[in-house]
Amino acid sequence: MAKRALEIARWDLECEFNNTDHRTELNGVEQLIVRRGQPFTINLHLRSGEYQPGGSALNLTVETGPQPSDQYGTRASFGLTDQIDTSRWSAAVTSPPGYMVSLSICSPPDAPIGRWRLTLGQGGLVEFVLLYNPWCTGDVVYMDSEEKLMEYVLAQDGIIFRGSWKYLIPTPWNFGQFEDGILEACLRILEMNPKCLRNPGKDASGRKNPIYVSRVLSAMVNCNDDKGVLLGRWTDDYDGGVSPLSWKGSVEILRNWDTNACQPVRFGQCWVFAAVACSVSRALGIPCRVVTNYNSAHDTNSNLVIERYVDENGQVVQKSRDMIWNYHCWVENWMTRPDLKPGFDGWQAMDPTPQEKSEGVYCCGPIPLKAIKEGELTYKYDAPFVFAEVNADVHTFMKHKDGTTEKIISSVQVGLKISTKSVGSDRREDITHLYKYPEGSDEEREAFTKANHQNKLLQQQENAGLLIAIKVSAEMRKGCDFDVFAVVTNNTPNGKKCRLVFGSRAVSYNGILGENCGFKDLLNVALAPGEEKRVPLRMNYSKYAENLTEDNLIRLAALLLDYGTREAYLAVRNVVLENPEIKVRILGEPKENRKLAAEITLQNPLPVPLQNCCFTVEGSNLTGGQIITEKLNSTVEPGQDAKVKIYFTPTHSGQRKLVVDFDSNKLCHVKGYRNVIIGK
Repeated sequence: MAKRALEIARWDLECEFNNTDHRTELNGVEQLIVRRGQPFTINLHLRSGEYQPGGSALNLTVETGPQPSDQYGTRASFGLTDQIDTSRWSAAVTSPPGYMVSLSICSPPDAPIGRWRLTLGQGGLVEFVLLYNPWCTGDVVYMDSEEKLMEYVLAQDGIIFRGSWKYLIPTPWNFGQFEDGILEACLRILEMNPKCLRNPGKDASGRKNPIYVSRVLSAMVNCNDDKGVLLGRWTDDYDGGVSPLSWKGSVEILRNWDTNACQPVRFGQCWVFAAVACSVSRALGIPCRVVTNYNSAHDTNSNLVIERYVDENGQVVQKSRDMIWNYHCWVENWMTRPDLKPGFDGWQAMDPTPQEKSEGVYCCGPIPLKAIKEGELTYKYDAPFVFAEVNADVHTFMKHKDGTTEKIISSVQVGLKISTKSVGSDRREDITHLYKYPEGSDEEREAFTKANHQNKLLQQQENAGLLIAIKVSAEMRKGCDFDVFAVVTNNTPNGKKCRLVFGSRAVSYNGILGENCGFKDLLNVALAPGEEKRVPLRMNYSKYAENLTEDNLIRLAALLLDYGTREAYLAVRNVVLENPEIKVRILGEPKENRKLAAEITLQNPLPVPLQNCCFTVEGSNLTGGQIITEKLNSTVEPGQDAKVKIYFTPTHSGQRKLVVDFDSNKLCHVKGYRNVIIGK
C-alpha cells in the first residue's frame, strides 16, 4: 500500500531548544543555528490526517550554495527512517501518532558549513545555518576536552600578549563572536572570498573542510587581494582610519566591514588581524587561539637567515627586507589533517597578517605545529616561512663609512617565549615546546637537518673573552626618568682598551626605528683582566616623551670595539615602558538583566597635565555589543586621578571581561580589564 504524504500546515523550528542544545544560543534564538553531525528538532503541524508510523511519507531536500549538487555534498534528498543515521542526512519521527509530528533531522559530520535551505515535502521551505561541531567525534575539528572547548570555541573574550620577551604585557580583547550580527558578517566573509565569486558551487563544497576555510580566512581577514576585512598600516600615519591600538575587540571591526559594503576597516596590525581571525574561526565552530612569538623573524628570501646591518655607532642601517619583529601574533586552529601522513593533527598555525604571498595570495597556513617542530618544510601550507619565524639565524654586520662590511659578534635569538592564554584563566601558557625542541638537543639538530638549516648546524658557540650585555632598572614607567646599563666584562688574561657606544632609539613593535632617546660614546674604556664595568645611560622623560611610539618601546644598543683585535661586539635589547594601571571597581551585585555600575580610575603618572581624557568600555554580553564612551571635562594634573562611572546591563550569566581603554593627549591607548562574575 502506498504511503500517504504528510500535509504540513505550519512548522516550529524550536530555535531556543535547538540552539541551546547545539551551543549556539548566544547568537540569539531568532534563527535556527545548528552544528553538523548532531540531530535537531522541527515540529510539524499537519493540515489534515494523523501521522501513522509506516503509513506516512515525507520527502526532504537540503541545499546550500547557488549550484547545489549531490555529487559535491551541497544537496541531498532523503525520506523518513526508523532512526537517525548520523553519518549522512537523515530524518526520523520521535513523537507518537498524532496531528503534531516531532521530526529529528541530522546532517553528516562532514557537511559543508554555511546557509542551508530545507524543503519539507510540498509544505514549505526552512532556512538554517550549519556550523562545524567540535563536540562531534566524527567532525575533523573534534576536541575531546570540555574545558578546552569552553576556552577555544565559546569564550568571547581573552588575552593577547604583547610587549617584549623580557616584559610580556597581557592585553585584553573582546572576541565577541556571538554578538548580534557577527555570525552574519562571518558568513559574508566566506561569500565574498574570490574563490566563491569565481566558482560558488565548488567553494560551497569546499566549506566542508576546515583546512580550506582556514586558508580562505587567512586571505580574507586582510584586504590585500580581495574585499577583505582589514587594511594594515605600520606607520604613525592613520589618516582616514584609527590606530590599531584603539581597537578593544573584533565586534566593531566586523560590523563596520559588514555594514559598509565590505570596504576595508582602517587600520590593523598583527594582533588585530589575529584576533579578528580568531573571532571568525570560533564563530564558525573551529577551535582557535591567538599566539604571540617574541623576536619573530620575517625571512623574505627563504634562506632561514636574517641579515642585519649596523653603522659604526651600532644603529641599524636598513639594507634588507628581512626584519625581526619585537613580537608577532598569529592564530592556531584545531583540526585533523587527513591530507598529510598520520601524526600531524591538532593545532595548525594560520597567519592573516599580510607579509608574503602564498600561491599568489597574501595568506599563510594552516601548517601543523608538529611539521614546524620536526623541520618538515615540504608540508602544506607555508612551512618554510613559519619555521623561519621561530628558528631563523641572525647574522649582524657592521657597515663602515667606506662601504665595506664585516661580521660582528651578536647574540640575538628568534622564536622566544611563544605564548597564549591559558585555558580557564588569564595566565600565560608557554607553548614554545610545541614549535621547537630544546636548544642544542639531538632532536633539534635532526629537525634542522630535515629543514636543511645548515646555518644552525654549522654555528659554533663563540667564547669571545669580552662580553657585553644590557641591564635595566627594576621599574621603567612611562613619565619617569630611569637608568639603563651596558655591562662590559673582560674574561681574558690581558688588559683591554675599548670604545663603547651606547645608544637608544624609539622603535615600533615590528622593528622600525624612530628618533634618538639618549646616546653615549666613550672612546677610552679600560678593562683589567677579569674586570666588569657598568656604564649607565640616563633615560630622561623630557628626551624620550616626544619620540616614543604608541608601542612604548625603546631599543637599546651597546657596541663594544676592541682596539687590540679590531673585533666588535653588539648587545641589543628592547625595553617596554609601563603604562599606569587602570582600576575597575564593580558597584553592587552583578546580576543578569540588572543595571550595574563600574567605577574606573587611572592616575596620571606623567609630569605634565592630561587633556581630552576619554575612557571607552566594552564587553561581550555586558554592554549589548556597544562601546560605552565617557569623556572627562576637566584636565587631570600630575598625580591626580582620572575617574568615571559607567553603567551597563549584563545579558547572560557567567564570567565576562569588561575591557577598558584610556586615551588622552599625552597617554594613548592604556588598556585594562576586569573579570565580572554575572549571576542568574
